[in-house]
Amino acid sequence: MNDFWQHCSALLERELTPQQYVTWIKPLAPVAFDAAAQTLSIAAPNRFKLDWVKSQFSGRISDLARDFWNAPIDVQFVLDPKAGARGAAPAVAPRPSVGATAAATGMAPTAAATPTAAPEVIAHAAPNPAVAAAQAAQAAAHAAAQAAALNADDAADLDLPSLTAHEAAAGRRTWRPGSGAPAAGDAADSTYERSKLNPVLTFDNFVTGKANQLARAAAIQVADNPGVSYNPLFLYGGVGLGKTHLIHAIGNQLLLDKPGARIRYIHAEQYVSDVVKAYQRKAFDDFKRYYHSLDLLLIDDIQFFSGKSRTQEEFFYAFEALVANKAQVIITSDTYPKEISGIDDRLISRFDSGLTVAIEPPELEMRVAILMRKAQSEGVSLSEDVAFFVAKHLRSNVRELEGALRKILAYSKFHGREISIELTKEALKDLLTVQNRQISVENIQKTVADFYNIKVADMYSKKRPANIARPRQIAMYLAKELTQKSLPEIGELFGGRDHTTVLHAVRKIADERGKDAQLNHELHVLEQTLKG
Repeated sequence: MNDFWQHCSALLERELTPQQYVTWIKPLAPVAFDAAAQTLSIAAPNRFKLDWVKSQFSGRISDLARDFWNAPIDVQFVLDPKAGARGAAPAVAPRPSVGATAAATGMAPTAAATPTAAPEVIAHAAPNPAVAAAQAAQAAAHAAAQAAALNADDAADLDLPSLTAHEAAAGRRTWRPGSGAPAAGDAADSTYERSKLNPVLTFDNFVTGKANQLARAAAIQVADNPGVSYNPLFLYGGVGLGKTHLIHAIGNQLLLDKPGARIRYIHAEQYVSDVVKAYQRKAFDDFKRYYHSLDLLLIDDIQFFSGKSRTQEEFFYAFEALVANKAQVIITSDTYPKEISGIDDRLISRFDSGLTVAIEPPELEMRVAILMRKAQSEGVSLSEDVAFFVAKHLRSNVRELEGALRKILAYSKFHGREISIELTKEALKDLLTVQNRQISVENIQKTVADFYNIKVADMYSKKRPANIARPRQIAMYLAKELTQKSLPEIGELFGGRDHTTVLHAVRKIADERGKDAQLNHELHVLEQTLKG
């Protein structure tokens, strides 16, 4: 059994990208083999990885097992028993409230400690029911105290869709996930005006590739099982990678399934503004009643909460009330939760209690698909040659691609010419000039050498001390990620090294990046420096 798994892992490591192998295959372990029944059991560390591996890799692993034993093998994927034992423990220990101190002094709660591991996907156990009940009671008591002390006469200035009289009196929602049909009054409301959802952003027009397929899979599961699967769902990644599209798609899907669901999309800056207005207008009882009554809350760009102690406190109570009521919370950010500065420890721990998923920049094939889909939506026929040319030169994010396409379409219309590669070069001349100044292996070597305070010559020397070998491996990794060079070409530029040496460096850094927050931060800084 162990011999097979070593053989299988080695083959899959060669077939998959380093990130795919480290994320999905490396955490698996064979736990049982029954020769008589011809069954093999393989354990996954958590439910999400179990479901994903079954859907994506079970066929290939079964084929390898059949070839290894020369017989059909029933490969079964099971949850690691140790994961179940861990699930019995509370995910987060309760903490005393710091809200009163923050409110009295105006000082922000203590920010999160120095981040530790930063894996791409992290699934944690659900909170202990007793702890959750205590926290919900604390949240309810806090809301009641505020409601008694504040006057809601000026609430009309807040962007809070009104509750029905019954809901306002009872403080309850008309519908909860799984409770059946919505109330007639809810169905009559202007759904999209209430929710602030963009009906155009759906799963159907979300272009999927390796960079975002995991995030999309998690989003679909949350849309199908709100408040049950992965609560909260935390999506993070750079600007223009599709985080906002994905959370709108979740909301739109839930509205299709449950038209009476109480859903709200809000940008973090608007939430901060609403908190301020609620205090200024003494309308906090309406503010709390509204946000605590939702079935789905979508908070975009939560890094804007940084340093806003009052906003963080109120969001903490809203979060606790929603999760206790089995409502779903979905959050986006431009960075990993523990790396967001100026956010209270309590919130960071809540973000970590669900599922955290990264969205990466789109790969070449995905960029081509995005351009073709966008052109089609504009009623324009775009050739694959033109789409490939643009995608090859513009790599950072979806918004940049869409902006480039708009320039091409406008240039074509203004000059009355067909869209071709020649026209595309003219339309994007300034943009391509900037891109072409970036990114060479030589530039990567110099940037990494400067960052780690070594000589550029050390990059292609035979020296092997750790303070030189490590930066050299990082430079090889970045060369593979940020340029079109092949492994042999990269090896040649690093002192004539063999391509297997480069491959080892790429896999090693990719593996460690998912475990070492400091390395992940350094790589992020280097990538941003190189991309200008």
